[in-house]
Amino acid sequence: MSKFIAKPAHSLSGQLKVPGDKSISHRSIMLGSLSKGTTKVTGFLEGEDALSTLKAFQAMGVKIEREGDNVTIHGVGINGLKKPSEPLDLGNSGTSIRLMSGILAAQAFDCELIGDESLSKRPMGRVINPLTEMGALIDSNDGKPPLRIKGGQQLKGIHYNLPVASAQVKSCVLLAGLYAQGDTCVTEPAPTRDHTERMLKGLGYDVRVNDNQMCLTGGGELTATEIQVPSDISSSAFFMVAAVIAPQADVTLTGVNVNPTRTGIIDILKLMGANLTLSNEREIGGELLADIRIQSSELKGIHIPESLVPLAIDEFPAVFIAASCAQGETVLTGAKELRVKESDRIQVMADGLSILGIKNEVLKDGIKIQGGVFQKPTQIIESHHDHRISMSFAIASLRCKHTIEINGVGNVMTSFPNFVELANSAGMNIAEV
Repeated sequence: MSKFIAKPAHSLSGQLKVPGDKSISHRSIMLGSLSKGTTKVTGFLEGEDALSTLKAFQAMGVKIEREGDNVTIHGVGINGLKKPSEPLDLGNSGTSIRLMSGILAAQAFDCELIGDESLSKRPMGRVINPLTEMGALIDSNDGKPPLRIKGGQQLKGIHYNLPVASAQVKSCVLLAGLYAQGDTCVTEPAPTRDHTERMLKGLGYDVRVNDNQMCLTGGGELTATEIQVPSDISSSAFFMVAAVIAPQADVTLTGVNVNPTRTGIIDILKLMGANLTLSNEREIGGELLADIRIQSSELKGIHIPESLVPLAIDEFPAVFIAASCAQGETVLTGAKELRVKESDRIQVMADGLSILGIKNEVLKDGIKIQGGVFQKPTQIIESHHDHRISMSFAIASLRCKHTIEINGVGNVMTSFPNFVELANSAGMNIAEV
C-alpha cells in the first residue's frame, strides 16, 4: 500500500498548470465516440479514471489515438458502437459507470460494467431507476455494480425529477435520451455541473435549458469538433486551499475551468476571507476559463450556504482543511451526497482531523469543524483509498509542525497523476513511498 509522507512546509509560490478537467475529459471520449467525424481533444486528463472511459470505448470498436494529453477520436456515430468481447472494467470511476449506463441501456448488444472494490460498493440505484422507467433492463448486485445491461430495448423519453442534485444522474438520463423516442427532460432541485449540456450543444445537438430543466429530443446526430479541456477546478482546489492556509503564499493557477456550476469552492473560500482573484477570463469551446491568483489569508469560520453545496461537492475534503485553519466554527449541512463518494468523506475526514487534534462533530448530512492548530499526529491517517482525502491531508502539512503520514494514496493517480511533483515544485515537501 503506498503512502504520503508530508513534511512541514510554510511557503508556496509559483505559476502552476493543473491537469485537465476530469468531468470534461470523460465526456469528450463518450460524446466524441458517438459523433460523426474526427474529434480532436487537447489537455485531456491522463488520470486512470478518464483512461478507463477511453479504454472502454476502444473495447466497443472506437479507434482512439493518444499522445500524452492530445487525443484523436474517430467517431462511429450514435449507433456505431460494437459489443465488447468482455466486461468493461471502469476501475474506480463513478462518472464512467453512471454516464455510460445511459448510453449502453440503448444499445443492440448486452454488456456488463464492473469496477474495483471501491466502485463495487457505490450505489447505482439512482441511475438504474430512471433508466428502468425509460425501458432499460439492468441487473445489479442489490443496486451496486456489477451492472448487466440487456441490449435491444427501445427506450422512451421521460420527464424525470432528480431526487438529489446530481450531475452524474442528470447526464445519464440525458445521454439515454439521445436514443429515446420523444422528449427526455430532467428537472434538478439545485444547479449541478452542466458539462454534458454544454458539450452536446458544442457537438451540434439541440439541448433546451429552461431554468432548472434540461430537455432534448431523441434521434439526432452529433458532429465532431475540437475540444480543449481546461484545468480541473476540483484539482485546483487543493492549491487554492494550500495557498490560503500557508503562512507565506502567492500562487497563480492558469487556465482553470470556472464554469459557474463548478465555482462553489471559490465562493466558499471568499466567504471565509480568502485573498483570491480571477483574471484573464475567456471562453473556449463553450467552457469558461480564468487564471486564479491566491495569497496567504486570514480565514474565518462560516455556515456554508446550502445553495453552494452542489457547486462544490467534490471539493469539500479540501474545504475541511481550510475550516481547520480558520478562526471560529465552520458548519456544513445539506451534504448527504458526500457519504456515498469514493468513501464516506464526512466520516473519513472527521477521523483524520481528530488525529490532527481538530475538534469536529459529524452530522447526518454534514459536519461542524472548530478551527484550531494541527497537533502532532498520534497515528497514520487512513485515506480509505480516496484520492481527495489523500491530497487534502497532504496540503495540511503547510500548517503543521510535524510530519503527516497518509495511507492508501494510490488512487491519486485517478485524477491528479502529477500532484506530488507539482506540489513540491511550489514549495511543499511530500514523498510517496
